[in-house]
Amino acid sequence: PAMAAFETLDESERPRHRPFLIGVSGGTASGKSTVCAKIMELLGQNKVDHRQRKVAIISQDSFYRVLTPDQKAKALKGQYNFDHPDAFDNDLMYKTLKDIVEGRVVEVPTYDFVTHSRLEDRITLYPADVVLFEGILVFYPQKVRDMFHMKLFVDTDSDVRLSRRVLRDVNRGRDLEQILTQYTTFVKPAFEEFCLPTKKYADVIIPRGVDNMVAINLIVQHIQDILNGDICKWQRTSINGRGFKRAISEQGNMQTSTANPPGKRILLEPSSRPH
Repeated sequence: PAMAAFETLDESERPRHRPFLIGVSGGTASGKSTVCAKIMELLGQNKVDHRQRKVAIISQDSFYRVLTPDQKAKALKGQYNFDHPDAFDNDLMYKTLKDIVEGRVVEVPTYDFVTHSRLEDRITLYPADVVLFEGILVFYPQKVRDMFHMKLFVDTDSDVRLSRRVLRDVNRGRDLEQILTQYTTFVKPAFEEFCLPTKKYADVIIPRGVDNMVAINLIVQHIQDILNGDICKWQRTSINGRGFKRAISEQGNMQTSTANPPGKRILLEPSSRPH
């Protein structure tokens, strides 16, 4: 028993593994979660047990504030601004990310968009090598933004985003007129005021979202290098994405080397084509 107690203590005192934290931002229905899911799929992590995964995805949507009865009544009528920075519990979001970066097991809240409430169930997130954190305003609070080792912005045409948003909300049982009113009253103005200005903080901008497999493959290749332990650039550079830019540069040099003569196109093809 004494030896067991010693072993437990020794385990707890071991330095925790520090994950590579990637922020993924973009407007509503730009394809942020789809890009994250594609990255997970290409890394072969989507079928791995969640306790053993090397890659984890968290959504900023999990951190919506608990609404007061008045706010909930407004939300049910489509009159509450879910796209404003104040709609999120930024302190809980920061604390959760800080625990993740320090390699702790964390409990992530679950939010129900039909009833506009935080559920009793929480998602347990186990330490991973790479954590993708996606949301419309993940780059807006500076203390959260500064935690990311890589920042991606999914840049999708506004008409495409609107059509996706309408279809998604209709499937959630909402009235079309209410959806469009909410979009013009809250969603579009908030995107222009709060989300779009954070695009300048991105290390990599992904036009067309998941359709841009060249960009996604470059990102996946960089993550694979980190997972394989081939590179540790991100630990040697300050948190500003320079490691990723250098990785792209090195890949470019690799493509123009004698082993790969100019004109020969090298693409990291996914296992299946996007639909």
